[in-house]
Amino acid sequence: MGPGRAAHQPAARAASSGDRSVLIDRVVAVVNDEALTQYDINEQTRDVLAQMKAQKVTPPASDVLEKQLLDRLITERVLMQYAKESGIRVDDTQVERTISRIAQDNKLTPDEFRKAVEREGVTFAKYRDGIRNEMVVQRLREREVEGRVSVSDAEVDLFLATVDAQSGGDVEYRIAHISVLVPEQATPEQIDMRVRKIEEAMRQLRSGGEFGQVAATFSDAPDALQGGNLGWRAPARLPSVFLDPIRSLKPGQYSGILRSPAGFHIVKLVETRSRKDPTVVEQTRVRHILVKVNETTSEADAKAKIERIKERLDLGAKFDEQAKLNSEDGSASKGGELGWISPGDTVPDFEAAIGRLKVGELSGPVRTPFGWHLIQVEEKRTQDITAERQRDQARLALRQRKSDEMFQDWVRQQRDRTYVEIKLDEK
Repeated sequence: MGPGRAAHQPAARAASSGDRSVLIDRVVAVVNDEALTQYDINEQTRDVLAQMKAQKVTPPASDVLEKQLLDRLITERVLMQYAKESGIRVDDTQVERTISRIAQDNKLTPDEFRKAVEREGVTFAKYRDGIRNEMVVQRLREREVEGRVSVSDAEVDLFLATVDAQSGGDVEYRIAHISVLVPEQATPEQIDMRVRKIEEAMRQLRSGGEFGQVAATFSDAPDALQGGNLGWRAPARLPSVFLDPIRSLKPGQYSGILRSPAGFHIVKLVETRSRKDPTVVEQTRVRHILVKVNETTSEADAKAKIERIKERLDLGAKFDEQAKLNSEDGSASKGGELGWISPGDTVPDFEAAIGRLKVGELSGPVRTPFGWHLIQVEEKRTQDITAERQRDQARLALRQRKSDEMFQDWVRQQRDRTYVEIKLDEK
């Protein structure tokens, strides 16, 4: 056992545990020259089981869970190694800032948020490490993929035309479901077992159980842990077995037990909306200058730079010229112009800063997840953005789909290029 393991598994314990220490510390996979041990999997398993218990979710069989977690650990180690070699790092200040923002979004104090995390069965130190890793992966994604994603106007036109053709009406439904799946060629005993499962789910709902919790407990669908949420669906995107019951429900109500070729279902109508409802918002025309915080520019250096730019602007320098010279954003060539911005278009910190500014007013330094900004509001207006918002949402959906596909493909390529030896089945 090398020195790196000693911090996790004291030598005295290993010596007194006999053969059990071999099981705990045996190498289950090698990623390049880095070992993953049974101890690593045991730690992950303990955390995941604690979270599943807190969410009242039945875990899969232990051997299935172990293989899933090993695959997750290997992928994570591949990405962390690549990030380290590429010079990508996230410092403690950035991690703490992100955690503070998550706590604020959940309307919790830092102490309340820490307790909420620990109630889910995860130590706060591990939660912090997880956030750091997520930020590193996001940096990788931004650098390796995001810049190569583009969506043309023709693609947006085709997407909107397809949605219109498939919508099946002007009303959209936000729904959730519980699905108990029945295998093909199921025996009568298997069918009977699943009937009892969906009936127990219905019994808990009728006894006052919260739909999302019952879905997480009983549903076999991939969205079970999200409370069975299917989001907004046009009629044409709903399974036919759902459509007629949904049309007879009021928001907040759920159906009886439904049967489909796939199994048994209960569907809940959360709310409805019209696809044709106008969207009228207060828009703001904005320009900004951005100095990023990244591997080459520290928090202190970025803030010092944005403060120097602010001083120049206060002394009469032209905003567009300073943006072209200094801004680390795609808008730099346009003098920092971002055009007309609607509520929800930008991250909360940026939107809050816009809301505090009068027309013509220049902000002080504003921190967002992207770095430090100077923001100036040029004009405000009330605008019907129904058609514009539909195009923006279509473009965003297409961009997200392309980005997800490209990043998944990039991750697969990194795994293919990495030496991985799995020893999990070796006894």
